[in-house]
Amino acid sequence: MADGRRRWERGQCPRFSVVERQKLESLRGRTGGPAQGAGGSEAGPESLLNEAFERVVHALPHQPAFRDVEIVGSSARRGRHQTALHLTVDRDGGVDVATCEQIARSINAALDAFPDPYTLEIESAGLDRPLTKPSDYDRFAGRDVKIVTTLAIDKAKTHRGKLDGVRGTNVILVREKGELPIPIAVIKSANLEYDVRADLQRAKQREKNR
Repeated sequence: MADGRRRWERGQCPRFSVVERQKLESLRGRTGGPAQGAGGSEAGPESLLNEAFERVVHALPHQPAFRDVEIVGSSARRGRHQTALHLTVDRDGGVDVATCEQIARSINAALDAFPDPYTLEIESAGLDRPLTKPSDYDRFAGRDVKIVTTLAIDKAKTHRGKLDGVRGTNVILVREKGELPIPIAVIKSANLEYDVRADLQRAKQREKNR
């Protein structure tokens, strides 16, 4: 690619990603050194890049082309030589490679004015998508999930069962031996667990509703 970025695609469903990599270009080689003020170092260009990335991510669902795209999570981490930008997206019916590529192009165009090097990874949430906000536990009620907690609950930190939404400050997990309330505050991670038969049933139901 003309701007020095190259694309790498990995796998197919249940999860894949499109990574746009910008080759390392020394900011010092362009400007003579990192920006500094009279009183010491100022915020580096990477912090401006991170802020711009978050703004672009926040604005994505407002663009007509991505109106049905959900932002599942994003991060910007400064490495030794470059900043790693990561975005996880989802939509009803799943996200394909073409959509990830379109999002990558849109973000790269918005960040083109920043000379500091970065990698950009756009990833589909996949069939085992993470649950990252309280509303997810209501939205995916009835689905099989895995929840990991920071504290032991019922003598365990890993819990599997069906979601039954949120009650107060607790996520309700239905297991064979009954309901288990899990405080949202102690959830370390949570994700859907893929059930092939249930997915086929949902697909048939969507066809009937068309």
